[in-house]
Amino acid sequence: MKNPPKIAIVGATGLVGRTMLQVLLQRIPNATISLYASHKSAGSPIVEGENKYTVQLLSTDNLSTEYDIALFSAGSNISRQYAPLFQQKGTIVIDNSSCWRQDSSVPLVVPQVNSQSLKNHKGIIANPNCTTIQCVVALNSLQKTFGIERIIYNSYQSASGAGANAIMQLQRQYGCYDNIIPHIDDFCEDGYTKEEHKMIFETQKIFEKNIATTATCVRVPIQYGHGVSINVQLSKKTSFEEIDQILKQDRNITYYNDNTYPTPKDAKGKDNVLVGRLRKDNTHDNCYNLWVVADNIRKGAATNAVEIAEILL
Repeated sequence: MKNPPKIAIVGATGLVGRTMLQVLLQRIPNATISLYASHKSAGSPIVEGENKYTVQLLSTDNLSTEYDIALFSAGSNISRQYAPLFQQKGTIVIDNSSCWRQDSSVPLVVPQVNSQSLKNHKGIIANPNCTTIQCVVALNSLQKTFGIERIIYNSYQSASGAGANAIMQLQRQYGCYDNIIPHIDDFCEDGYTKEEHKMIFETQKIFEKNIATTATCVRVPIQYGHGVSINVQLSKKTSFEEIDQILKQDRNITYYNDNTYPTPKDAKGKDNVLVGRLRKDNTHDNCYNLWVVADNIRKGAATNAVEIAEILL
């Protein structure tokens, strides 16, 4: 790859795209960065600190520049159309949409958990769902130490998970204002939503496919940060004290113990996953409850993609 590396952001004017730019400037400051978006935003300026950019039109006629890496956050339809075009030019695509996550030939990567999967990439790498990312980071040390048999997820997801328009609707007191909605994305034939299926499938793809996993995903009236209550059944017997020590030593999380706990406000703008409220589930053998919080736009999307880029570079 070139030095300095050339990196494109596709979907640069959205919530995640703008955050990708911020994280790139912080973590790969020597990169040469180009921004792409639709005709609605093409030609508009973006200023980030001392850096000024002009958004370029994303079109098949405007991809003459060769990039080392392209970060995509423009939705599945755009990823399906344009990711292969970048790939054909030798660019490695890190895609934040759901387009490639279930493709068996495309690695689904959380760097703190399964960076070894990057060895098998063929030019496209999938970023998991934001809620999946924070959960597998929180559970990773337990999976490696004890193994996991079953996971029950209950997520409480902020409006920003549905984009900038959802934040504006929340501010205007529509939608989930003063309410919670147990419905994120479309319903499937089995009564689960697509968001719930994402968490189930992606957890199994990243960890092990035989881990029994179920989920309920709920939209809550806050702007940023997702919280997930996790009930996990471990394969090997252990104790509260041993798990407590393992989580204290996990550098990839910020652990709250002694009945302290994180909230979405604590997670805003941070790259770490926050974990608290560890307790034994007294109704089932070898089961424990955890409360996990992360910034869904930063850690749950932008930072994970940039961390993948850092490894590749």
